[in-house]
Amino acid sequence: MASSSRRSIGSRRAQYGVFTGYVLAAIGALIGAVLLGLSLWRPASFNGPRSAAQDIVSPVSEGAAVARTQGKGFIDSIAGYLDAGAQNSKLKQEMALARIRLKEAAALEQENIRLKKLIGIAETEMRPVAISRLIGSSSASTRRFAYIGVGRNDGVRVGMPVRSARGVLGRILETGRTTSRVLLLTDSQSVLPVRSADEEVVAFAEGRSDGLLQIRLINLGINPLKKGDMMMTSGSGGYYRPNLPVAIITEVTDDGAIARMISDPVATDYVSVEPIYLPKTVKAAQQPAEEPLPE
Repeated sequence: MASSSRRSIGSRRAQYGVFTGYVLAAIGALIGAVLLGLSLWRPASFNGPRSAAQDIVSPVSEGAAVARTQGKGFIDSIAGYLDAGAQNSKLKQEMALARIRLKEAAALEQENIRLKKLIGIAETEMRPVAISRLIGSSSASTRRFAYIGVGRNDGVRVGMPVRSARGVLGRILETGRTTSRVLLLTDSQSVLPVRSADEEVVAFAEGRSDGLLQIRLINLGINPLKKGDMMMTSGSGGYYRPNLPVAIITEVTDDGAIARMISDPVATDYVSVEPIYLPKTVKAAQQPAEEPLPE
């Protein structure tokens, strides 16, 4: 009897619970229907509750907005840092390239200055046959030659003097159609009549094949040459016109001196080929002596 009474009490509670649920659902549906009808009939009636609800949740919304803004700012900072690194690397590359271009421009400016000096000398003293770049020179061989980018097609002939903006280099030894070979003053087969710039000391400048010149005095006796003296062309021989810079004395010897060329082929970019100073004298010197008539 006790167990059956307990089961009847439990079933009643379940029935009451189900009934209460249906009642609450009906009341909720009724309230919803009333609110729906009221919202359709008077929409403005909900402005107050809506504003109150908005006021209640506004702190939460503001906090979420702040968190969202800060998070976006943090992400933007990271993205900006990464972009800054890439831009910094790109700027470094551009800076390195700009330095290279600046050096190239400076070298080109120096080259233009040297070429203008050479053209200026040619315009004020003697009109050159041709102006060319020095395209090569021999430094390891016992012979001392240089090569220039002009030849017979440009009017260059054997024997013509070759000089830079600083002084004499040598003279044309062989000519091709577009190139020529130059016998440098330092070659062992080169002999050039010279004189000192300060005094009328006459000598010969002979090549030593080591980049230096041997200055041999014509009049032996007391050697008047001093270290630092400049030797100039004398005009004798007919190839070179007088008063062109040749060499500077670096060491005094018993019969003359050792001198260094003023116009170093290694440091020369452009040269001018000049006409022979006294072509008739050179031509006469190159002609063989007349044979004696038979008796």
